[in-house]
Amino acid sequence: MAHTYTKLLSHVIFSTKNRDKLIPPYLLPDLHAYIGGVVKSVGGTALIVGGVEDHVHMLVLLPPRIALSDAMREVKAGSSRWMKEKLKTGGSFAWQTGFTAFSVSQSRAAETIQYVATQAEHHRKKTFKDELLEFLEGYGVEYDEKYLWD
Repeated sequence: MAHTYTKLLSHVIFSTKNRDKLIPPYLLPDLHAYIGGVVKSVGGTALIVGGVEDHVHMLVLLPPRIALSDAMREVKAGSSRWMKEKLKTGGSFAWQTGFTAFSVSQSRAAETIQYVATQAEHHRKKTFKDELLEFLEGYGVEYDEKYLWD
């Protein structure tokens, strides 16, 4: 795509299945690094990957040739396989279906990076469910709660 220039930052959030705390704290840094590698393998850049035992946040920059949904399919499939290998539990690890993503302006990139970097501290006070609802409402995303927590 010669002569195509973009800089589209996306804050992506996705959870473990049923928001169960399936990610042991000792694996978080390696999982986040692995996810960053998957983003790189599809041609993108993960500015930061973070999260806690039941969900992941990322701030990513993708080239125009890759759709966010395609990148996320790769991220979730690859990291799910990686987690199953590390946990040696076979099929008991899974991500939720879908993901949530929001555009982030360049002027808010540093703030978003800081937010992702401090997830453990943040979630001492707020649940994932409360956090996600706050994001959806703050961005004006219409949703039906009966489909939100599959």
